[in-house]
Amino acid sequence: MTLRPAVFALLCAAPLASFAPAALAQAATQIERPPATPLIAHDPYFSVWSFADTLTAEPTKHWTGHPQPLVSLVRIDGKPYRIMGNSPREVPALEQTGRELTATHTRYHFAGAGVAVDLTFFTPAFLDDLDVLSRPVTYLTWQAHATDGKAHEVSVYLGANAEMATSFAGQPVGYSRQQTASTSVVSVGTLSQLPVNRSGDDLKIDWGYFHIAVPNAGASTQAIAPQLAAAFAKDGSLPAADDLDGAIPVDTKHATEMGVALPLGKVGTDNVARTVMLSYTEGYAMEVFNTRVRPWWQRDGKPVSTMLDEAAADYTKLEARGVAFDKQLTDDMTKTAGHNYAWLCTLAYRQAIAAHKLVAGPDGQPMLFAKENFSNGDTATVDVLYPSAPLFLLFNPKLLHAQVLPVLEYAAMPNRWRFPFAPHDLGRYPLANGQDYGGGEKTEDDQMPVEESGNMIILVDALARLEKGNAGIVLAQKYWPELTKWAEFLHEHGLDPENQLTTDDFAGHVTHNANLSLKAIDALEAYADLCRLLHKDADAKKYTTDAHDYAKKWMTMDAEGDHYKLAFDSANTWSQKYNLVWDKVLDYNLFPKSVRDSEIAFYKTKLNVYGIPLDSRKDYTKLDWEMWTATLADNEADFHTLVDPLYKWANETTSRVPMTDWYDTKTGKQVGFQARSVVGGLFIKALSDKPLAEKYRGMVK
Repeated sequence: MTLRPAVFALLCAAPLASFAPAALAQAATQIERPPATPLIAHDPYFSVWSFADTLTAEPTKHWTGHPQPLVSLVRIDGKPYRIMGNSPREVPALEQTGRELTATHTRYHFAGAGVAVDLTFFTPAFLDDLDVLSRPVTYLTWQAHATDGKAHEVSVYLGANAEMATSFAGQPVGYSRQQTASTSVVSVGTLSQLPVNRSGDDLKIDWGYFHIAVPNAGASTQAIAPQLAAAFAKDGSLPAADDLDGAIPVDTKHATEMGVALPLGKVGTDNVARTVMLSYTEGYAMEVFNTRVRPWWQRDGKPVSTMLDEAAADYTKLEARGVAFDKQLTDDMTKTAGHNYAWLCTLAYRQAIAAHKLVAGPDGQPMLFAKENFSNGDTATVDVLYPSAPLFLLFNPKLLHAQVLPVLEYAAMPNRWRFPFAPHDLGRYPLANGQDYGGGEKTEDDQMPVEESGNMIILVDALARLEKGNAGIVLAQKYWPELTKWAEFLHEHGLDPENQLTTDDFAGHVTHNANLSLKAIDALEAYADLCRLLHKDADAKKYTTDAHDYAKKWMTMDAEGDHYKLAFDSANTWSQKYNLVWDKVLDYNLFPKSVRDSEIAFYKTKLNVYGIPLDSRKDYTKLDWEMWTATLADNEADFHTLVDPLYKWANETTSRVPMTDWYDTKTGKQVGFQARSVVGGLFIKALSDKPLAEKYRGMVK
């Protein structure tokens, strides 16, 4: 069965003037090797990666590891070669000569038969432009030129199948072909189309449609039929009749493919390029407080056709902007902390963003939801948005505001959240209807009371300090009863926490946790700062006095010779005190520099080949916390001593998955988690560079 254009409901938009691809950067091939390489990176469902060093070694995959095969072939003087995917297997792979990864681009270089071919994925993930950020379009560009001084006939092919739009094998699907004002589109989606019909972790989306949109400027052929790649490989053409014409029976076992053939014509020494757009649109994206909500780009009911036409019209300027941003980010991160740090930030940038979904909330305001990829699938998890916060505080605090807002709204619901501490999450993605973790709304069992309360107060204070205008202060004022309740809870329970979990819940419960106590103490000073900003002077004086008093007590309670312990009552232990970073970054200045210095000196004695263990109990670590810990260092040499092993790990780990944040410091192998948003925490070092942070905030409109 096939979908007709009426089902897809594409409406024409203004005509497209041109779609001339910008010249692709010809940078030297990077020596670094990503654990996995992002190709399409938009949100937890629209996220396609290469898990291998060469793009032709295996199928492209969803971040979960489930196949989502995109296939690309190139024909040079009548001979076919593979440049993406491992099928058709009888077609030889063109030699891959290089790969480059930047913040917004992934480029592959191939050469053979007298021709060099570049294949580039470009996702305009600009955090200061919510409309472009939310638009679900990745641009795919082929560029070719002759290397032997001769002219060669060149054409390219792109194909996909139903796995781009299904969650599990065998779901009935339909294909369709449409025309917008400026593009020709082939699409696939399930026949059931049940929006937000399930929640969980190891899932793909099965409502909405995957599209390949080809600009009308330039010859192309689209088809929907079985074995299109083989047909193109054979003679360079696609079938004259396809499934939608009724000439070929529909194959319910998903042998059907959707494909596009693009002739580049006679290619000489000058570059010839063609670009298509890859998109996924789903109508309703999430459920928030039992209300279905739309992606931010579709908040006013914009048709898919209009969105695709706008994306086509914007390509040239976005491509130029992307190239400039890539260089700026690399240059700035290198200047602030060196080449190795810049590479880690490059790896983290698109991954962190793609673990989120930007939607229009029930009242139309922007809300940004993270998904706990391969940890439990929860969404709006407070101890996940806490480690990822540096990315958003650096590039656009409004997007952190959009994350804490729904948590605050939920906490303020008198008939829902009845505890004196902050919630852990809002449900399992894509259903943000109420806490899922532990006992949910019914019990205090396995909650994270000090952890989440401290996280929320610190982040709201950061927004009050760093968000443009007074939006963060207004947010604090609106939810002052909740913030005050949590501050009172921390005042009573935070200095010496009872037996409870922290964000590192995989390590188990800990009583008298010293690092958790640090978070509570910093949060009390954050609350005092909010009191000052809201002119509550008496409360500001009380809480800042108590925070300083608690800090002095902490140093006595946790001291053990040349370092500080894992827990106050645990002799011969140690742990990374990553929560101390806010004392430095937000200038709370509760603890003397000597505390940071002694910890850094001690950590240097505990380094393994791939980093510092999380604490004295195990050899595993957390990537985000390692960077926070390294940022405590006040000299460049110490910072590099702690961060260079992370760079080594990223390039050598045998766990070829979208970057994990939980791995073994001796073997480099993944322990758990992958493709998570928390890698945004690697930007904490850049955030601590105050002139740099001010520069980026000044660029936000």
